[in-house]
Amino acid sequence: MSKDGEVTRLHDPHHRSFASDNYAGVHPEILAAIAEANGGHQVAYGEDAYTVRLQQVMKDQFGSSTETFPVFNGTGANVSALTSMLPRWGAVITARTAHVHTDENGAPERVSGLKLLTVDTPDGKLTPDLVDQEAWGWGDEHRAQPLAVSITNTTELGTLYSVDEIAAIADHAHSRGMHLHLDGARIGNAAAALGLTFREFTTEAGVDVVSFGGTKNGLLYGEAIVVLNPMASDGLLFLRKLNMQLASKMRFVSAQFLALLRDDLYLRSATHANAMATRLRDNLERHGLPGLEFTQDTQANAVLAVLPPGVADALRERFRFYDWNPATREVRWMTAFDTTEEDVDDFSQAITAALTSR
Repeated sequence: MSKDGEVTRLHDPHHRSFASDNYAGVHPEILAAIAEANGGHQVAYGEDAYTVRLQQVMKDQFGSSTETFPVFNGTGANVSALTSMLPRWGAVITARTAHVHTDENGAPERVSGLKLLTVDTPDGKLTPDLVDQEAWGWGDEHRAQPLAVSITNTTELGTLYSVDEIAAIADHAHSRGMHLHLDGARIGNAAAALGLTFREFTTEAGVDVVSFGGTKNGLLYGEAIVVLNPMASDGLLFLRKLNMQLASKMRFVSAQFLALLRDDLYLRSATHANAMATRLRDNLERHGLPGLEFTQDTQANAVLAVLPPGVADALRERFRFYDWNPATREVRWMTAFDTTEEDVDDFSQAITAALTSR
């Protein structure tokens, strides 16, 4: 409330939904870091002390050859990263369910002119054999040249790549002259689920470039392009500006990432979010509810399920969540760093009631 009595808070701070981890607010430690970075003047466009420090922190996390480019959002990170990895005639092999294909409004194609070569997968994950469905036609002037593979960890379906699976794709891609990009919008959730450091399932597994997510794990805004293999990426110094992703007050993006990586905040937050998804699934499986069918393993902070007709709409009178595939009545429920056990149990009870009262 302002000094003159005007109500300034326009929402219920206790309300939770299960639509997206983007719905969550900002982690208090991140807000504190933004406040700490405020005051005085710092050089704009990345020459500030926080961005300089972030370069070293990311090297510690991923390896000494790492170069980091903070950006505004995940679409900007993916588009700029992939553009830096390909010539104008290049194409990217990715899963049909990948965010870069389904939820970026054609940005790779429209902004950078890239061709996406999509592959159907049962669980949102590529394999070397699936990559080979589109890895062909090199030297054919009539075909966009497959020169990069993009995977997502964790995937849009909440599934998880193991280190061995990533390494197999990396080796396969490299043997065919392609580079490997990892969309890490939920890379913290992947690290928590795998019980590994970032370096172990990226740099050491053969990933060349990472889109490092922060917004879904408690940041106010901001993602980062992390180049692990300098030979796989070129021009990001210019592309970031060209793609409208160069923050003038970059210190406030970098300060958030420094806080996220300090004292394993990313891991604490992601571990909790993953645990809440597991709790939701366990609650529902315990009752053997009629008409409820889970469609994917719950390996991180997403639960995918099919509901009987009308149930999703009834639940949405109280809880917001998204249809994943309206044709099959498949829905996706997401948990976040601030989802509580009480939130999960309340939602579980509502789902149980909706299914048993039919």
